[in-house]
Amino acid sequence: MFPTLIGTVVIAGIVGYASERSGFTHNGILQSIIICIGGAFLAYFVRLMFGIGFGSPGLNAIASSVGALIIVPTHWRK
Repeated sequence: MFPTLIGTVVIAGIVGYASERSGFTHNGILQSIIICIGGAFLAYFVRLMFGIGFGSPGLNAIASSVGALIIVPTHWRK
């Protein structure tokens, strides 16, 4: 359980960094990493409590990180 949590955080950090460097987002590197880690934590605990998610924890981390990057910044823009 603990190695899966650490792997989820690492994958989410990589996705946040890569999305900022590639130009997918314009939030700032640290902000994108924080948004991705928050989304990955949420998906990890939903999977742990309810069993909802994709087959592998890595795919859950990637999908939730990208989803958080799409939802969170656009929610506050006008």
